[in-house]
Amino acid sequence: MSVWEMRRFRRDPLAYIEDRARRSTGEVFRLPWGAWCVKDTELALTVLHDPVFHTGVSTFFGDMLPARPAQIALGRAVRSVMRAHLPRYRERLAEAVAELGPVSRWPDAGPSLVHRCTADALLHPDAPPALHHLMARAVAGGFAARQRYMWQRARVELLRPGLLAAITAEVRDRRAAGSRRGEPRDVLDGVLGACPEETTDRTVADLYVLLFQSIVGNIGYTVAWSLLLACLHHPPGPPWPWATESLVREAGRHRPFVWMVGRPVPHVLVCGGLSFAPGTILSVSPYLLHHDARHWDRPEQFRPERWDEPDGQGPYLPFSTGPFTCAGAAVAHRMIAEAVTALSRDAQLAIGGGDARPLVSGSVHPRPFVLRRAPRTPVHPAPEGR
Repeated sequence: MSVWEMRRFRRDPLAYIEDRARRSTGEVFRLPWGAWCVKDTELALTVLHDPVFHTGVSTFFGDMLPARPAQIALGRAVRSVMRAHLPRYRERLAEAVAELGPVSRWPDAGPSLVHRCTADALLHPDAPPALHHLMARAVAGGFAARQRYMWQRARVELLRPGLLAAITAEVRDRRAAGSRRGEPRDVLDGVLGACPEETTDRTVADLYVLLFQSIVGNIGYTVAWSLLLACLHHPPGPPWPWATESLVREAGRHRPFVWMVGRPVPHVLVCGGLSFAPGTILSVSPYLLHHDARHWDRPEQFRPERWDEPDGQGPYLPFSTGPFTCAGAAVAHRMIAEAVTALSRDAQLAIGGGDARPLVSGSVHPRPFVLRRAPRTPVHPAPEGR
């Protein structure tokens, strides 16, 4: 990518990719970093559902879990733990929202809020207090997702060795105590129970960190997007005119946290009239599919009301689709909606410094903004005259 193109990409990454797709004459176009992206929506959905293309394992886990049955078991185990924790999550939200105070800084407040409300599910209260403290420090330091700037990434990397050493020690202690048996008490138990016996303690720790980041980061930043977009498109004061479900779905369409899904081609593959060699990265962009004017009415606009319109929705895949759909998609959506509801309940929301252009660093982050929450003044009917 040239310096000029890099500047354009950084200024507005999604608009840049949209422009490249628009100028492409084929159904598949080259991305600036060398991979390829399927532009045509129908072809992209075919690729995502193709069992041959998706033969083997999900690349989400890298080389840490090379057997597909173990990957499926792990996803289900973590989903079960988080689903069982939902009632407790709802209880903690009111307290956590109150702790934010009238002014909070986002999007970092999103992962911190989610972690505060899921800490017991992610790591059982009986785990060493020092480990709990390390996890909270990591979230506050930006560990929940890949950061854009070098200084931010350096800060995260300083935390990583100590955090991984502490989690690895906890894995070793739990294995010695027989924690693989019985119902998992937290996500770490779920990872332990799903991993094959021969999986090393460090690999279990790495898998746990990956899932921890996916839960806290994906949910926290999507909550931030929902708040930012709602406040940008509705004046402060009156309650939002949209149902929370519609608002959250539209935020996931308009600014999907995972904006590009790529996978190495497993064998010689012809796609969109082009032949791809094994190992070539072929990608699908949920963002592009969510903004295809052939399937969505006015896709460039943020319109939560579209979800109440008959036949108003097109292909929707904020958690991917096909064989490798996120196992916890329904639980994650529920948690996002619960958090947005708690933050907006009986409150007037306003933002400062909001900008709908994203920061892209592997995933789509909102730019920093300030959220102001004030108690909503109840409206009392005027007394009847005598």
